[in-house]
Order: sequence, then C-alpha cells, then structure tokens
Amino acid sequence: MPTDPKYLILVVGPTAVGKSDLCLKLAKKYETEILSCDSRQFYREMNHGTAKPSAEALAEIHHHFINTLSIQESYDVRKYEKDALNLLEYLFKKNQVVLMTGGTGLFADVIANGLDTIPDVSPEIRLELTKEFEEKGLAWLQVTVEAIDPEFFAQVDRANPQRLIRALEVWKGTGLKFSLYRTKNKVHRSFEIIKIGLDLPREELYQRIDTRMELMLSKGLFEEAEGLFASRGLNALQTLGYTEIFEFLKGKYDEQEMIRLLKRNSRRYAKRQLTWFRRDPLIRWFHPKQELEIFAYLNNQIALNPPNAATQL
Repeated sequence: MPTDPKYLILVVGPTAVGKSDLCLKLAKKYETEILSCDSRQFYREMNHGTAKPSAEALAEIHHHFINTLSIQESYDVRKYEKDALNLLEYLFKKNQVVLMTGGTGLFADVIANGLDTIPDVSPEIRLELTKEFEEKGLAWLQVTVEAIDPEFFAQVDRANPQRLIRALEVWKGTGLKFSLYRTKNKVHRSFEIIKIGLDLPREELYQRIDTRMELMLSKGLFEEAEGLFASRGLNALQTLGYTEIFEFLKGKYDEQEMIRLLKRNSRRYAKRQLTWFRRDPLIRWFHPKQELEIFAYLNNQIALNPPNAATQL
C-alpha cells in the first residue's frame, strides 16, 4: 500500500510577530509536536532574551530543540540538520504533520534545502581574523564584511561576530564572496514542506518589538545577562539582547542608551529576518490574525488520510 505523504509545516517571520502562538494552535489541531529552528532557544542558560515558549506551553505541547544545550557546548547548523532530520524521521512514524518554527533563517533553510558545500579554509586565517577582531572590535568587522560581501551582510545577524568572521575567512581563503557559495541547491526530502510566513505592518511590528523588550527586561533579562557576563566570550552569547547589556556592564554607555540599543537592534534584526525570508517564493504570507485563512490554506495543501483536523481554528 502507498505510504501517506508526510508534511512539515514551517512557520517563519520576524521576531515578536506571533509565530509561537500560531504554532500552539496548529499543534493542538493536528495533534502533533513542534521543532524549534531558533538557534538562540537551544541554550538552557538563555531564557529571558530568547522568547522561548512559556512553561505552560512547553508542558501542553511537546517542543524539541528548546533547552537542549548548554552555552558551553559547541553546536552549528550542520549538526542541527543531522539532528532535526533524524528526529523528523522518528516523528513522521506517528504523525502525518509536524510543525517547525523560528526566526533563524539559516536553520530553517537547512531543513528545507540542505546546506551548501563551503570549502574548508586554513585555521590560521580564522585565528588571524579573530585576533584582529579582538583588537579592532565589532564595528570594524561589520564595516569590512559589508564592503566585501554586501549581499551576505544584508541578511546576517550583524551582532554575531562568528558569522561575520566566517564570511571573511572564506573570502580570504578562496577569493570569493561567502554569498556566492550559498546557492541553496535544493535537496530531496522524504516529506513535503509547507511554508507559512507571518508579518505585520512595520509600525505595528516595531511597537510589538519595543513592548516585548520592555517585558523581557522587567522579567529579568538584565539580571540573567549580568549572571552570564563572565562567559560573554562564548559563541552562544554573541547575540542580540545580551551583547548590548555586556557593553553596558563594561561601562560603554548608560542604562538609557542600553535600552535604546536593545530596542533599535531588535527592530533592525526583524528587518533582516524579513529580508532573508522574502527571498523564498514558496512562503505564503499572512497577518497573524488571519488564522482562519491560514488553516484553510493548510487544509488545501495537506492530503490528510483520514483527516484528523478541525475545519477551523
């Protein structure tokens, strides 16, 4: 007998747009589980700055790749691809539909399209660039990457020096821009992927981002980052929401400026996320409140046999 098709519903979009809330509703309707492709939610020590689902949500619906690593552990997109595909193979044995969500474009892409082959570069180049970064700072790194590879710079998390250094080392080692290697030659997966994008009018989205940041700070983001200050050199902590607080703790600026930068950089990050996801013509975009339209669209895409989902949210 033919095997029923399997479907991975991938929900993407900028920070604070409402991806987690939608996925909770979809998970209940399809009686399934959720995989996170948000690389910051992997780490147990990072809670207040990563917008993880609430404890209630985690108890209600089984989530994967949340609180699975320590910031001391090394983890990258290649390992994530292997781990996520192995997990999906297991989940599809009992579910016809599985959900995945997150705002990290590269981690979402690797499941849908695979990871391009990027040549190995001499480790001496990375050591040289790392030393130069330590001497000249993040601003130097940002300006340099933007100059040599503006396509990559428009999409990368500019607060993450490791990704910026990676682009530079490939350029220095091969003479070609990092973005040229990222052609995303699509691989075959054993399941169908349905891509849903959530977006809001800019003013509304930016207000939600500002409000979320204020809530994060009120719930302990500053204290959490303060407790992680001694570990600030770890790769996992080179990320939005923590680096701004670390710079404040080093005396670079005052508290008011720290809050301004946290909000501003979050808005800029959202813009870069949208730039990344808008490249993909297979993503169907919705306003987060269009729940009925989203579910109708999914019903049209999914050939459930027998159907086990309600007709509306």
